[in-house]
Amino acid sequence: MIHPSINRPNQLLGGDRELVLITALTATTLGLSLGSWWGVCLAVIFWIAAVGVLQRMGKADPLLRQVYLRHIRYRQFYPAKSGLHSTCLPVKRNWR
Repeated sequence: MIHPSINRPNQLLGGDRELVLITALTATTLGLSLGSWWGVCLAVIFWIAAVGVLQRMGKADPLLRQVYLRHIRYRQFYPAKSGLHSTCLPVKRNWR
């Protein structure tokens, strides 16, 4: 029997781990680069809003980031070919 913790996706604060860490780094950079109290307040507001959005994303689908990255890697059209070295007819730009 496989233990459930092996199959559980990596989440931090209820959101995708990498995205949460990137938003933490972005909020810290924003707060330090502005160098004033309102900049720190803006960074905290950004952090709270981003973690809220990432928590909703993690609750809807914990693997949503991986699914989206796979989706954008797919091409729009795969022409039919019969073999590895076969020649294809050129496809028009507007093939629909």
